[in-house]
Amino acid sequence: MGFFDLRNRKEVQNRQKQEIIWLFLLSKTRTIMKKLFLFALMIQMVFLSSCTQSKSKATSSNSNESGNLPRVAVAGIAIESSTFSPARTHEEAFHARIGDAVLNYYPFMEKDSMIRNRAKWFPTLTGHALPGGSVTREAYESLLGQTIEMLKSNLPYDGLFLDIHGAMSVVGLDDAEGDFIKRIREVVGYETLISTSMDLHGNVSRRLAEESDLITCYRMAPHEDAMESKKRALVNLLDRLENGKGKPQYKAWIPVPILLPGEKTSTRIEPGKSLYAKVDPITKREGVIDAAIWIGYAWADEPRNHAVVMVTGDDQKAVTTGAEELANSFWEVRNDFVFVAPTTTLEKSLELAISSKKQPYIISDMGDNPTAGGAGDVTWTLQEILKRSEFESGNGKTLIYASIPGSEFVEKAMKAGVGGEVEGLAGAAVDSRFAPPIKLKGVVTAIEKGDKNAEVEVVVKVGSISVIVTKKRKPYHREKDFTRLGLDPRKTDIVVVKIGYLVPELYDMRADWVMALTPGGVDQDLERLGYQRIQRPIFPLDNNMELPDLSTRMIAISGESKSN
Repeated sequence: MGFFDLRNRKEVQNRQKQEIIWLFLLSKTRTIMKKLFLFALMIQMVFLSSCTQSKSKATSSNSNESGNLPRVAVAGIAIESSTFSPARTHEEAFHARIGDAVLNYYPFMEKDSMIRNRAKWFPTLTGHALPGGSVTREAYESLLGQTIEMLKSNLPYDGLFLDIHGAMSVVGLDDAEGDFIKRIREVVGYETLISTSMDLHGNVSRRLAEESDLITCYRMAPHEDAMESKKRALVNLLDRLENGKGKPQYKAWIPVPILLPGEKTSTRIEPGKSLYAKVDPITKREGVIDAAIWIGYAWADEPRNHAVVMVTGDDQKAVTTGAEELANSFWEVRNDFVFVAPTTTLEKSLELAISSKKQPYIISDMGDNPTAGGAGDVTWTLQEILKRSEFESGNGKTLIYASIPGSEFVEKAMKAGVGGEVEGLAGAAVDSRFAPPIKLKGVVTAIEKGDKNAEVEVVVKVGSISVIVTKKRKPYHREKDFTRLGLDPRKTDIVVVKIGYLVPELYDMRADWVMALTPGGVDQDLERLGYQRIQRPIFPLDNNMELPDLSTRMIAISGESKSN
């Protein structure tokens, strides 16, 4: 074999070896790639399966959550009405809300709010009227009838939020709210959990206490915590539905024989401030859901009108002890309650205001306060003001009087127009017991339409007095109530408002303040009212009464007494 033959043979052998190596590597690579492909395919299948299962679980979870949401209805009509006023309250005064308007009324019930998403809601009818005279039976039956029909259309309910005041007087009924809830129970039954929210100036009869499962009221006067209290009542309801505990096992109810006007029980001052400060700590005790003190409503002559303490929960000892502590604390300080501001006669009030250099000097015309139930059209105070020589000239002490209703006078003012002169009678169309309609003659300085309560407002300048005359009665509580009429209360010497204790805006605005003991349907001198039907003895009408029984009365769980 030659050299070249040998070299060729080695080259062939090398190429063969290289081919074998490449074939081996290619085989290995294909095996690895196949395994990687299978592994990737397996991962993808697992991932897709997981996503499908997650989506399925999420859909199932959402479906379960939606399906298990409690069904909760909302209802309630609220007013504070004086039986000592000759006025009558009619249906339109409640400005009834229906459907979504009911939920939209509560700031904590916005569509995306946590509370809104905790239940399936069935709003029926709610109405809040300005305080006034007794509600006509026709108005009451109409509003209740509408509520019942709406409730019937979506039965059954797990819960019902009942938003009431507690001092509604209805012609022919002694316990309007007790009747209201009883007739609702006849429709929704006793499986439905009812949570009742009230004003602390409401009355809690035994019937109302029994038919309610959860119950609470405001803890501040003025009622700056009104919405907070309504929210608490609703949260209590939802919590009990969600945790499955349902109705509280124990409800302690203690009637306290005290009847005081709100102007003496403000939580701004002592002893009301400290008394109400004791409520929240009671609710923090194990086994207690809520606690409340109702001052009661002084201007209705009904057996249920007196103070009440209630505590609800699942621990009998905690509930009982808490209620008795609050009731005894209330009784112990009964003699310490005083008016929230200095009080005196109207004559003295005017003298103090005229001699003052502070602006504005506010006088509360308390006896005809429409936000306590007065007719709002008693003219006695305005008659006395117009007699004063200090206000005869346009250059005298400036005074705003808010307000007096007089629909015929408003019509004349509208015809005269701003800048025109008007003369006519106003006021005393409802309550003329203390003074007749008042004759006003002056220049129209403002005309405003569209207010929810007043409908039309006019201002007439009589000497240095700006008298606000309304088509329908209206309370003046906010600065904008005056400024929208071209009036500047901060730069006015004297502002007279039909009110008792000042609401926050007026309170913050005042430079000085006095409460005038004027006559009307909500007279602050309770002895002048002539009660005939309230339960006696009661403080302060029977100042020397013996120590009352302030032990707990246990209230049956709603529906239990009906089945026994």
